[in-house]
Amino acid sequence: MSPESFLGTVRAPDFPLGLDWLNVERPLTLADLRGKLVVLDFWTLG
Repeated sequence: MSPESFLGTVRAPDFPLGLDWLNVERPLTLADLRGKLVVLDFWTLG
């Protein structure tokens, strides 16, 4: 691939430290999720 093919690519920032995680043994990182299908479920309490 030529360097021009990567122009405009923005890498997602890693998750901030101190987040509360549910149903996992340890906090996740983007590296843990790379190459996996991820379903995001956004919900609010109110």
